Amino acid sequence: MSDECISPLRRRMIEDMTVRKFTLKTQSDYIRVVKNFTIFLGRSPDTASNEDLRRFQLHLSEKRVGAPTINLTISALRFFFTVTLDRTDAVKHLTFVAEPRKIPVVLSPEEVVRFLEAAPGVKYKAALSVAYGAGLRVSEVATLKVSDIDSERMMLRVEQGKGRKDRHAMLSPVLLDLLRDWWRIARPTAWLFTGQDPLQPISTRQLTRACHAAAVMAEIRKRVTPHTLRHSFATHLLEQNTDIRVIQVLLGHSKLETTALYTRIATNTIRAVMSPLDRLAPLMSKKDEPKDDPPA
Repeated sequence: MSDECISPLRRRMIEDMTVRKFTLKTQSDYIRVVKNFTIFLGRSPDTASNEDLRRFQLHLSEKRVGAPTINLTISALRFFFTVTLDRTDAVKHLTFVAEPRKIPVVLSPEEVVRFLEAAPGVKYKAALSVAYGAGLRVSEVATLKVSDIDSERMMLRVEQGKGRKDRHAMLSPVLLDLLRDWWRIARPTAWLFTGQDPLQPISTRQLTRACHAAAVMAEIRKRVTPHTLRHSFATHLLEQNTDIRVIQVLLGHSKLETTALYTRIATNTIRAVMSPLDRLAPLMSKKDEPKDDPPA
C-alpha cells in the first residue's frame, strides 16, 4: 500500500510500532486487528468507547474465536489505544484469556525415519531434518544461511530467533552430511534453502506443505507440522536422559517451565518410574505367606 493510501491514524500506529522495533509480522497482525475492530464498529476506531471495546471482546468469545487469537487482539488493541491514542482508560475492560495447555503431538523414532524418507526431494529432506535434528522452529529453518553452519564447532547459528534472540543449536554429524549433500546439489551462496525466487529464503508455507506431503506419503495418521519435529526432538532427548536444562538451552526457551511440558509426553521416562504400589509388593507378598503353626 502506498503512503498516499494510508490514513494518518494508521501511519501514526505504524510509526509507534517501528520506533519500538516491532517485527513486520507483528505490525501486520496488529494492523489487521484494528481493521477488524473498525469493521465491527462501523466507524473510525479512535471514536470507540470503553463499552465498544468490551462488546468486541464479547463478540469474539461468542464466535468461539480461539484463545491465542483473542489474546493477540487484546495486545493489539491495548497498544493502539494506550500508545497511539494515549487513552489508557479505554482498555480497562479488555482481559486476556487463559490458553489451554494441550499435550503436543510427537512422532516415534520409527515414524521420524519414515517421515524423512518420504520428504519430497533432497532439499525438503535436509530442511525437515534440521527441524528434527536441531530442534529449530520452521521460521528458523527457513532463514538459515550457509554461513550459519559451523562444522568445526558442530553448531548451527540461529540469528534473531523467537524473542529476537541469537543462539546456537546442535549440529550432528548425520545432519552435517545431509546438509553437505544438499550443498553439493544446489550450491547455495547465501540462504541455505532458497524459495521459488533464488534470491529469497524458502517460505514457511512451502516447508509446511512439504511436511504435510511427507506425512501423507509415510502414512502417518497424526497431524504433523514442522513444529511436531521440534516437539519430537525435545521429547526424544528427554527420553535419552538428557538434562532438561540442556534441552531448554537448545530450544531457546527463556523459562524452564516451558521445556518441562515435555516431561508429560516422554513415555520412556514415565514408564521408567516405579509406582509406589510396586514398592509395596514385597511387603504385601510377605504378609500373605502362610505362617508356621505354633509348636504344640
